[in-house]
Amino acid sequence: MESSSANLLTTLVIFENTINPELIRTLHVYQLKDGKEKEVEREFFFSRRGTYVEMGASPILRLQNFRPPEVVEGYVNGVWLCLFAFDISHKPQLSSIPPLLLPSRNTKLKTIPTLARDLQTVFELSCGPEEKNVPQNSPYGMCREDSNSHQSRRTAVLENEHYEESLPGVVENKTKRTATGHISSITLSDLVKYFDMPIIEASRKLKVGLTVLKRKCREFGIPRWPHRKIKSLDSLIHEVQEEAQHQQQENKAAAMAVASRQRILESEKETIERKPFMEIQSETKRFRQDVFKRRHRARAHEKQGSSVSSS
Repeated sequence: MESSSANLLTTLVIFENTINPELIRTLHVYQLKDGKEKEVEREFFFSRRGTYVEMGASPILRLQNFRPPEVVEGYVNGVWLCLFAFDISHKPQLSSIPPLLLPSRNTKLKTIPTLARDLQTVFELSCGPEEKNVPQNSPYGMCREDSNSHQSRRTAVLENEHYEESLPGVVENKTKRTATGHISSITLSDLVKYFDMPIIEASRKLKVGLTVLKRKCREFGIPRWPHRKIKSLDSLIHEVQEEAQHQQQENKAAAMAVASRQRILESEKETIERKPFMEIQSETKRFRQDVFKRRHRARAHEKQGSSVSSS
């Protein structure tokens, strides 16, 4: 194989094909004995019904001229969406690894040792050297937890359950766990329907717990629930609509510019609904800042006028 135990894994970036999610492409960066770096690009077929298979891979990702250590989850490279990014300069968090890539959750990974070996390396780094406990009969192992850690985690779970039970609309007697079949049937299009509401309300609509919904978001490459971005764009669109009505009566050219701005905002909102991992465009952020400043000046002017009239 192209890697060996003598080489040090420094970077691992894993992408999912947005057209065919069963296609997975990975980029591995190793530090060799002589200090040089070696990049290896691989492609796998993650069959849902059968075993996983490694296929021959020509360099596609590296042709895009990006630096692997700078890639983060949600990054898009053509038709490839980043599911997981590891760099040795930052200790990985076990919670950031999608279940699909966790050896303890996905036993099919053992059929592709070139990826499983590097995922095991990342897994062990997330546990810490003093917590690694790899059984002889398993290539994956589990992290040990001392009694204090286990108790604190259990306390956190109980507190989270108590919080969810106290939310409006949740019955007093907690029902049984959501069926696994229902959770696995939730698709990205199901999540899109609720992007315009807070994540807690969305979890109730989908009839799953908050933790389950967050895990589904990570599976689809959504690092953060996009409700705030959608709400912000809706507010800007409403602001532009009011400005357009005002300008139509005074300046036709300005009204056309405002209408163009509205179309751009609506298009950006649709894009974020399709690709919720995308950030709001820089130009839109500047426009939003201008709107905030105008609102602040208007409120200050109104407050000043009211104080003068009262005196």
